Amino acid sequence: MELRHLRYFHAVASTLSFSRAAALLHIAQPPLSRQIRQLEDMVGAVLVERDSRPIALTMAGRFFYEQTVQLLARLEQIEEGTRRIAGGANQWFNVGFVPSAMYGMLPELIKRFRLHRPDIEIGFSELVTMEQVEALKSGRIDVGFGRLPISDPDIACVTLVEEPLMAAFPLRHPLLKKASVSLAQLASERFILYPARPRPSYADQVLEIFAQRGLHPNIVKEANEMQTAIGLVAAGVGVALVPASVKGLHRSDVVYRPLSNKAIFSPVIMNVRASDRSVLLDQLRSLAGEVVQQLSR
Repeated sequence: MELRHLRYFHAVASTLSFSRAAALLHIAQPPLSRQIRQLEDMVGAVLVERDSRPIALTMAGRFFYEQTVQLLARLEQIEEGTRRIAGGANQWFNVGFVPSAMYGMLPELIKRFRLHRPDIEIGFSELVTMEQVEALKSGRIDVGFGRLPISDPDIACVTLVEEPLMAAFPLRHPLLKKASVSLAQLASERFILYPARPRPSYADQVLEIFAQRGLHPNIVKEANEMQTAIGLVAAGVGVALVPASVKGLHRSDVVYRPLSNKAIFSPVIMNVRASDRSVLLDQLRSLAGEVVQQLSR
């Protein structure tokens, strides 16, 4: 499938006319019709009902059209951003992050960075910590925010904050009668671990916290996304151990309790290329320090 197939289909779907679409595209109608047939062969589905007047989209065609609109709009954004950067109007700066970082300091940091440097085009990539290593080395991202320390001479890591972990319970769970709970108590409960993959990840950090105390949680479910894990907690499937910032979800069907064990943290770590000496990174580091200091007050 090539980009022209998407553009041709978009024209047909938006006009519901092969003749009008051909005129918009400045091509003859027969080759346009052949291209749409070719697209249908590629996706293995009929997209256009040709016997109706005017022509109509099939259910598969309506779905494909919705996706095409989003994709072409994104491509236009990429083209426009590329032109601005090539013309010197903007620089490109890509941020990688683990999802749980978005419930803590990272949104405030990005907001300040954008205000501080409105000339920068900022991109975002959701990546677990280990994926950030390859992305940094290949230049796909300029900075990453994760939770696992990276042992690689090409990557420099700065721990921004040690975030306390909390237990997440469904409503009316018996342990909610306590002001705090222990890891031993959690280990005896039905436990939900996340993310299931890729590994290593925050899941291994949680398992190590238990293992250091000779505990082995009763894992009944592994979820790929943190929000899925929280949803399973709400459904009464089990309990979970989450960073304290997750309370920012403000779910009415999940209740959190602090741990009675001392010094149980998950760090938020900023990862960069060790050789990167850019002014942008220096500014981001400085802003990160300000945000951490403000949030710790």
